[in-house]
Amino acid sequence: MSTRLVTIVALAIRLQPTQVATLLLEAAAADRMPVEATGMGVCQASGELIEAVLRYVRLLDQPRDLAVLAPLVEREILWRLLCSEQGHRLRQLGLADSRLSQIGRAMRWMCEHYRETLRIEHLARIAAMSVTSFHRHFRTVALMSPLQYQKQIRLQQARASLLAGVEDIARVGHSVGYDSPSQFSREYKRAYGSPPRQDVRATRRLLEGRRA
Repeated sequence: MSTRLVTIVALAIRLQPTQVATLLLEAAAADRMPVEATGMGVCQASGELIEAVLRYVRLLDQPRDLAVLAPLVEREILWRLLCSEQGHRLRQLGLADSRLSQIGRAMRWMCEHYRETLRIEHLARIAAMSVTSFHRHFRTVALMSPLQYQKQIRLQQARASLLAGVEDIARVGHSVGYDSPSQFSREYKRAYGSPPRQDVRATRRLLEGRRA
């Protein structure tokens, strides 16, 4: 009589209301997604969700990739859950605050006009809030200040341009709103751990190694 060993892996992901809210805002879908009564629900997991979960688990065997890729896969898993049959239950976490849609209008404006000088008074008017209230609710949703949020968008756009093959770092920095190349390089390094050119080379090597 043979004995078979079975390994059982359990996966738990802590759901953060701010992460749900951010995805709803980026999808510009918070206003049109229905919210139903709370409770427990069961449904068939989609193939896309299962694939994302498997990729997440496999990262445990790839410590070098874990810190960089795990947050991206977690975000994908959360999005797949939001789009599932039971997504309305999860959406309640992000839609619990009636201020969400107001802050969402300001955040979408920032994403479209990230090159422009940030004026809090203008953003507060877009959100139909006082400046004080806007600051408080923005931090609640984004977990950062409006200035930090704009900086994050600018640097993400710059990194995407550099990875796409744009070689002129000063021009890339200027295209996303930085007048000073040295300030752009400093803030890029603070965000990604290396200066622009060095970060892009390392990221490309990582991507090429994964394709090999």
